[in-house]
Parts: sequence; C-alpha cells; structure tokens
Amino acid sequence: MFTAFYSLAARPFTKEIKTEEMYMSSSHKELLARLNYLKDSRGIGMVVGEAGSGKTSSLRTFVVSLKPSLYRVAYFPLSTVTVTDFYRGLAFSLGLEPAFRKVDLFSQIQEAIHNNYSGKKVVPFIILDELQLASTKFFSDLHLLFNFSMDSENPFVLVLCGLPTLGIKMSLTHNQPLNQRLIMRYKMSPLTKEETKSYLEHHMCRAGANYPIFSENAVEAISTVSRGWPRLINNLATTSLIYGCQKGLKHIDEEAVRQSAVELGM
Repeated sequence: MFTAFYSLAARPFTKEIKTEEMYMSSSHKELLARLNYLKDSRGIGMVVGEAGSGKTSSLRTFVVSLKPSLYRVAYFPLSTVTVTDFYRGLAFSLGLEPAFRKVDLFSQIQEAIHNNYSGKKVVPFIILDELQLASTKFFSDLHLLFNFSMDSENPFVLVLCGLPTLGIKMSLTHNQPLNQRLIMRYKMSPLTKEETKSYLEHHMCRAGANYPIFSENAVEAISTVSRGWPRLINNLATTSLIYGCQKGLKHIDEEAVRQSAVELGM
C-alpha cells in the first residue's frame, strides 16, 4: 500500500474527510458566502458546476454550520430518487405521514413549511442535487410548491444544484416562472495552478507527509491534466502515488503523472 511506502498516516485524497479539514479554494469560499446570503434572505438559489467541481462538498460544509434549532435540512439527489419519492421524502423530512394523492402532498408540505417557519421559527433548508435530470414538469411543480402567500414570502431555503446544463434548462422559456424567482446563482470555478499546488500540499500534510512527495513538474502536470477540478486531481494524484509506490519513486515526477493519466484515460 502506498501509504506505508510514503510513511503516510492515512490516504490523502479521499472523500471521507471532515468538513473542517476541507481545502478552502476561492470558489469554495465564494459559494459559502453566496449560501450565507441565501440563508439570510431565504428563497431559491442555484449552484452549478462540472462533475467533481466540489458542489456537494461545499454544500455539506455549509450545512454542518447551520444550527439544528434554527434550520431543518433535507437533501435529495434526483439521480437516486423519482419525483414522487422526492415529494414523499420531503413530507417525511418535515415530520409528516405522506398523503397518497399528489395534490394532498402539496398541501401537506406547504402547510408544514409554513408552520415550521411561523410557529416553530425553524426554516426548512432543502437541497435538490443532480437537478439537471429533472423534467420540465418537475420545474413547474417546484414553482407551484414553493409559492407562499401569492409569492409574498419565503419561509424556506431551496438550493437547486446540478451540472451546467441545469442553468441552460432554467433559461428556457417554459422554465422562466421558476428561473425568475432565483435570488442567488453561482457557477463553480476550477482550481488555479497555485491552488492545485496548495490543494495537494494540504491533503498530503493532512495525511502525515513529512516531505514534498510531488515534484514541481508533477504538480504542474496534475494541474494541466485535471484542468483544476478537485475530483480529477484526487484521482490523478492517488493513481500517481500507487504508480510511484510500484516503481519505488520517493518523489512523484511528471512521468509518473503522465503514466497515471494514461491509465485513467485522461
């Protein structure tokens, strides 16, 4: 195992990482600031980014910072649930026994959201992930479901999250009723070359590295091949460490990164 070869206490590039130990890129910090604005203003926001850009990780970091006494968080990845599952899951998360008919579910959910906010002073904080998979009908339903007091109040926070195609879908004419209600929009940016270097150093240090394992040329190669997307950096760096261990390399060089990129099909 490469951890023993490089005298590491843990695997450096894994998603099993505490939120307080995550690397804070400029894009990550900006998204947290936007989410804070959305939290304070309440309403609907949209976060888009390439696969592996760190959207979900940033959302997880933000959610951990919310006080359970003030916010009730519900997370739904539409890649694993159907639209009906979402409505029923949202009802469950609000402490309801879901009704059978969709129209009754609408009434249940709206009443529960309103009661949580006005009665208990608790704001439902709802995250819909992988929303680029949603149908036009679902967007219309969201517009209706989260319309309170003739659109005069927002007793909730709703975050729509997905790939960049979500932004394209939202801009279509038939999705304008929902699109025009967005009060926050953010698109994740890749790490710069300098941030990629800091990102590698951060995770290697966290894993217990006691010397610079990735050479300057290797860091530059990782930045170029990964285009600065965190998940690709993780995959490429991990494969490079495995390759380096097999070849007995105390330092990961540019050739190790190149061979790893070929293995990963990058």
